[in-house]
Amino acid sequence: MTPAPTVPRTHWVESAPGVRLWAEEHGDPQAPALLLIMGAASSGLAWPDPLVHGLAQRHRVIRYDHRDTGRSTWSYAGQPYAIADLARDAVAVLDALGVERAHVAGMSLGGILVQLLAADHPGRLLSATVFGTCAASEAGWTRADGTEATPADLPPVDPRLIEEWSRPVQERDEAAEIEHRLRHWKLLGGDQIPFDEAFFRDQEQRIIRHTGHHAASQAHALADQSGLVRTAELARNEVPFLVLSAPADPVYPPDHATHLSQVVGAARLEEIPGMGHALPPAVWLPLARAIEDHTARAGS
Repeated sequence: MTPAPTVPRTHWVESAPGVRLWAEEHGDPQAPALLLIMGAASSGLAWPDPLVHGLAQRHRVIRYDHRDTGRSTWSYAGQPYAIADLARDAVAVLDALGVERAHVAGMSLGGILVQLLAADHPGRLLSATVFGTCAASEAGWTRADGTEATPADLPPVDPRLIEEWSRPVQERDEAAEIEHRLRHWKLLGGDQIPFDEAFFRDQEQRIIRHTGHHAASQAHALADQSGLVRTAELARNEVPFLVLSAPADPVYPPDHATHLSQVVGAARLEEIPGMGHALPPAVWLPLARAIEDHTARAGS
């Protein structure tokens, strides 16, 4: 996937007192807006440039840095916030850029935030796409074999990641931090697509240059996670909703996507072959096609 690069337009968004978010848009300003919401502790640059440029052929693509990532305000230490506040930040980005309604796509924590937007601000959404995430719902689901299950029956995180996450947080120099991130991405990517070390090394180096330092933030892990359940609201959802299943996801194995597609109204389920909990070059084209097909359906 090698679309021509698009010229970015940078914005600064005041989302809360003392909190400023970095945002960037690509593509025709008159095209339908597509807001990309990344996962926990991840800069908006974790949406790979070629994927962004490809989506920008048909959309006004907007990506941004969450609080405590990239160039946005690192505020948690002096101004703690809740995960739900990150969903309000997404609305603030749309407001600041004059976007009344947008297609939205979210990965991992970004997928949770998309669900909050669909539940709390459905009038702002043209469509929703989520992947690598879990349902903000306590409703039950039906397994492929027809047996009934509850959210407690969903598969857990891969033990190798639990072990990685349980290690004490250490201060590292930049080289050691990059190596740590590469080990993490290799685990997150799963076992079906070969790990593209060169791509992820370049991505992390770019994010460090973008951020201005290599420190890793724990803010999103520490933030208040209460008040995220939207069982009834998601069941009533009428926003065209696409759930993408990642068969190699070690964080949220495919049953999570099945569950999510069943508890959200107006939801469809598709699979991106080989995808784990990462965005290597091998998934860019099928991912872009799935998002573009979904936004086209919603637009018609």
